[in-house]
Amino acid sequence: MLTEEFRIDESALENLGAGETAAILASPLETAAECRARASIYRLLSGVFIEEASIDFLAAIRNQEMLSQSSAIGLSFDDDFLAPPLEELAETLAVEYTALFAASGGFPPVESVRLYGRYKQEPEFDTTQTYRRLGFVLKPGRHEVFADQLGVELLFIAELLERAASALEQGDAATHRRLEKEIKRFWTLHLGRWVRGYARLIERATEHSFYREMARLLHGFACEEIQAMNLRVEDADQARLVVPKAEIKVEFDPNEPVCNGCGVELPPSRSEAPPPRVHTLHDLR
Repeated sequence: MLTEEFRIDESALENLGAGETAAILASPLETAAECRARASIYRLLSGVFIEEASIDFLAAIRNQEMLSQSSAIGLSFDDDFLAPPLEELAETLAVEYTALFAASGGFPPVESVRLYGRYKQEPEFDTTQTYRRLGFVLKPGRHEVFADQLGVELLFIAELLERAASALEQGDAATHRRLEKEIKRFWTLHLGRWVRGYARLIERATEHSFYREMARLLHGFACEEIQAMNLRVEDADQARLVVPKAEIKVEFDPNEPVCNGCGVELPPSRSEAPPPRVHTLHDLR
């Protein structure tokens, strides 16, 4: 599994040590370690897609040990990622990020856009309610972010995995099971419906090997997670270059009377009181 290759620390994205884990025979502590390893991959991918990569983030990925782990799972970065100085690389990738994800004609990593062709559709409101229900608050970073943005959704799962790991370490198996159900539900309703096709699209569309290989990692990890959780969820994204805009639905009460005369001055009805008479005051001297 990818988690056996990537055991990434949250602060430096460094290896924590690999080890085989048998799901059936694993102890609570082993399962907790597996949760944290999975969470580290979610955080890595979240950092790729949520905003432009920082110099520190790129330095951690270009660490030799990290590159060896990437190579072990089949990722292969080109010289456009490996050769330039970090400052130059960060600037180049910022331009590529804008072209891919932010500029007109790009492919925003937002579930509403990928499935409905518009921002702030049903996934935006549903994810917002899910975050609030589980006690999470979305705070803006350098840019405005949407609740159904890819990086946010991945980071949300990472936080749930961290909670699940802590629950196991404290002997709270019930909380761990509840959080597992929440993770499966979120994958079924959201991530599973669009990240696989979207990852294939970005792999083809990008001109830089960094985003190409990170898209490959996203696709492989998503397929692995879906299989490991034994989920059946259709890829509704289908790597489409153009997503038709969904029809905007307007809800109304069919029993509500409709006024067709708005803005038209109507004569007063007989039931209305006549306007008061105006008396002119004359000089009575």
